[in-house]
Amino acid sequence: MSKTQRDFTQGPIARSMIAFSLPFLLSNILQALYGAVDMLVVGNFSDPDPVVSAQILSGVNIGSQITNLVVMMVSGLTISGTVMVGQYVGAKKQKDASETVGTMFTLMALVGVVLMAIMLLFSDAMLHLLNTPEEAFAHAKSYLNICLSGTLFIFGYNAVSSIQRGLGDSVRPLVFVGIACLVNIFLDLWLVKGMSMGAAGAAWATVMAQAISLLLAAWYLSRNKFIFDFKLRSFRIDKQKMKLMVRLGVPSSVQSIVVNISFLVMTSLVNAIGGYTASAAVGVVGKFNSFAILPAVAMSSSVSAFAAQNIGARLYDRAKKSLWVGIEIAMDISLVVFVAVQAFPDAIIGIFSPDPELIQNGVEYMRTFSFDYLLVPIQFCFNGLIMGAGHTRFTLLNASLSSLLLRIPVAILFGSVLGWGLMGVGLAGPAASIAGVCLGGWFIFTGKWKKDLTGIAADA
Repeated sequence: MSKTQRDFTQGPIARSMIAFSLPFLLSNILQALYGAVDMLVVGNFSDPDPVVSAQILSGVNIGSQITNLVVMMVSGLTISGTVMVGQYVGAKKQKDASETVGTMFTLMALVGVVLMAIMLLFSDAMLHLLNTPEEAFAHAKSYLNICLSGTLFIFGYNAVSSIQRGLGDSVRPLVFVGIACLVNIFLDLWLVKGMSMGAAGAAWATVMAQAISLLLAAWYLSRNKFIFDFKLRSFRIDKQKMKLMVRLGVPSSVQSIVVNISFLVMTSLVNAIGGYTASAAVGVVGKFNSFAILPAVAMSSSVSAFAAQNIGARLYDRAKKSLWVGIEIAMDISLVVFVAVQAFPDAIIGIFSPDPELIQNGVEYMRTFSFDYLLVPIQFCFNGLIMGAGHTRFTLLNASLSSLLLRIPVAILFGSVLGWGLMGVGLAGPAASIAGVCLGGWFIFTGKWKKDLTGIAADA
């Protein structure tokens, strides 16, 4: 077996999951630094006037929200890649795994070009739809259009990372994202602080860092017995693999889009309630949140990769045991984060901006939203097992119900109708997660996740 693969179908479960999840957790911490560094540098160095810097910060937050939506549109393909590659590896079908990788890369490149063109064409309309404050509009537009121009690099990196997870390798992605993070920090400081390029500088730093990371990853993997050789002739679509990938991936993509849209609605609501200061404050909390939920994200991906290989080998009890190990580890860390946030919210937000009004708004929002940290370890690990089994349609249903029937209505009811402001909007996060936990728990405890939907599993 190549050193870029790991077999999860044998050996101690907890030790294997921790060994996989720690590099993955570090990778996600570094990847989250992309957005956080943008916010930190823009908030502290983009302009000596704190009012202007808050306006730029608001623009970067709104632009990044739309950029995330683009990534979510194809995230299902990367998730289906993790599931299919993992199950093929577990079933000892290496040739099928290799064909899946070629199909995924080719399909993502085609979809990426089309999405980039469409989003660039309608970028102004999307910013108006989000009630982007007039003071932040130019900054948001600049950040958004530049990031959209690097769509292919973002898609490519996410594809490589997802395939590596399916193969059980979390070390190489850590190295690649570590390099990208260092490049991003250097370019942020140079372009935003040194060259005074504001939001545009932060966007160029992100795009260039992603490009360098992807090119280095492709160069390294092609020379180290990776499952795919990155040669032009290998970029082709296998129709059967594509059909399965689309069947598994489209529900996951729609799920991610629905969740992201619910947060965009919240962003629009916040913009209407408090203008650019409230928008910047929620953006800061969002960037911190991207770090706070990382233990849950890492363990969810670990459960998904672990479950995919074991389900491919028809080891269902072993797959389910990985779920409880993942929840226990993620919850232990999330409890510490929750206590810290409740004790020191002003200090955390003050790291990103010295603006007193921004800090006050951020504390108000963080106090209620942070209760989500007690729920996402369970919800994400439930989803990890379900997606590893290939039941992406259920995760779509779960996410849609919790987002559309709870997150958005709760944000509008408590934030606007009842006049609770940002504190009311913050309640929307944990409210949606409660619903997600209940539905996910029902699906797992009834055993419905064991139904074979992929046809990949090894013969009994």
